[in-house]
Amino acid sequence: MDVVLCIIGGPVFLVSVAAHLYVKLRLRPKEEDSEDIYYEFEDQQPDLARYEKWSRITFAAATVGVLLLFVAVVI
Repeated sequence: MDVVLCIIGGPVFLVSVAAHLYVKLRLRPKEEDSEDIYYEFEDQQPDLARYEKWSRITFAAATVGVLLLFVAVVI
């Protein structure tokens, strides 16, 4: 069981961290656009909404990968 969790958790964590870095570097809205953003209306900003969505998804996947690795080590 430990080996299976490590085999699943390791790649999930590595791919998620790489995707999270990609999101932070490539999908971040431009700085000149940030002056026009009103955060209570972020759904009207499609670039900001996409960035926030993918940032949350990749961070959650990295968290799940770390949790799987932690469970594999502890059990």
